[in-house]
Amino acid sequence: MPETELAAGAVLHRPGADGIEICLVHRPRYDDWSLPKGKLTPGEPALLGALREVEEETGTAGIPLLRLPDVDYVLPGGRPKNVAYWLMLASSDGPVQDVEEVDELAWLPLAAAREKLTYAGERELLDHVASLPPVTAVIALVRHAHAGERKKWNGRDELRPIDPEGAKQADRIAATLTSFRPRRLVSAPPLRCSQTLEPLAAALGAQPIILDGAFAEPSDVAGLPARLTAARSRIAQLRADGRVVICSQGKVMPPLLAALHDSDDPEPFKTRKGDGWLLTWSGERLLAASRL
Repeated sequence: MPETELAAGAVLHRPGADGIEICLVHRPRYDDWSLPKGKLTPGEPALLGALREVEEETGTAGIPLLRLPDVDYVLPGGRPKNVAYWLMLASSDGPVQDVEEVDELAWLPLAAAREKLTYAGERELLDHVASLPPVTAVIALVRHAHAGERKKWNGRDELRPIDPEGAKQADRIAATLTSFRPRRLVSAPPLRCSQTLEPLAAALGAQPIILDGAFAEPSDVAGLPARLTAARSRIAQLRADGRVVICSQGKVMPPLLAALHDSDDPEPFKTRKGDGWLLTWSGERLLAASRL
């Protein structure tokens, strides 16, 4: 079986007179109307690829709000193609960069966009978007970047810094989340947590990083339930800011994510250093938690 081509794209939308408007692109090579998307480069994270392709094909920077279902296609010759999609809010307008790929844009109400799309899978994706409640808040919850080994650090553990591998991870976090345009950056107090957000803060114009002990590991396991209660309470408050990035720690994030899902099993939410989750809310309802 031929290898699956991996791509990424978005349902890019903006407010319209009667609800949201969806951006479609016309590709002269195929003479089709489709959602903006494109092939991932080797090793490129899907969300970064989606952001890049959206800006190249539409001239518009997108703010990621929600991971949507993937759509599968069959390319000429029978090769399978899988596209990871995000719901994105349009944040700026500019000229189409990839003029060889796209020669026309259309911003249409959702129902009209559905009718204009060439591919059935993309029409089904718009049906899914139409069924969603409005997104009111998005929080990126990340685990601090790599910081060496605790047993090899002679100082106070809260002062243990990120190492060269962690610095690369922090740069990747910044590359992924700068387009997210967070209104607040929040970090657990350990140095390695705030350092993880420093490249992002710099990319956002020296945005301040707020230290918050609610997202730090307690000194012993007995303190974890109270810490999780505090973290959930702070997240409820931070949702009022709309878009927030929080850097936390490995012993807090899995049980916190499980609690947000009303689950007792933290195992599915284990997170590697330098990775994270995009948490999407409509009011008090958690719509989705997708890995970054």
